[in-house]
Amino acid sequence: MDLTVVAYVIYLLLSLGLTVWVARTLSRNGRVFLADVLHGNDKLAEAVNHLLVVGFYLVNLGFIALYLQDDGTVADARGVFEALSQKLGVVLLVLGVMHLGNVYALNKFRRRGILDREQVPPVPPQGYAGQQGPWIAPAGGR
Repeated sequence: MDLTVVAYVIYLLLSLGLTVWVARTLSRNGRVFLADVLHGNDKLAEAVNHLLVVGFYLVNLGFIALYLQDDGTVADARGVFEALSQKLGVVLLVLGVMHLGNVYALNKFRRRGILDREQVPPVPPQGYAGQQGPWIAPAGGR
């Protein structure tokens, strides 16, 4: 078997394994964070978490597939390691950037939610519009 094919197989196995591991880790640990961002709505948090995982898989698996092709031919064991280190390094960087992007976006949503919960009206209500003084019931109990 050609060593280039061996490098491809190892690259695919390691990249797919890393992607699944990162996605499961982010999904499992992100549930609590999402529940906080979404004000305790667990059902919505679970749905958003699932959508994020699906998007994560689509982007990363697409990148892994596109990045599979190599221009050079692997001639020896050293070439296999060099090709794998380059490809896996880039895949790990993409996984890290995706993770940081998700955390940044969710943290931004969380901060906005906290601000919305803590905000009070700028002026406390004084009564109904057009009201001159305290309300007085009409004579005769009507």
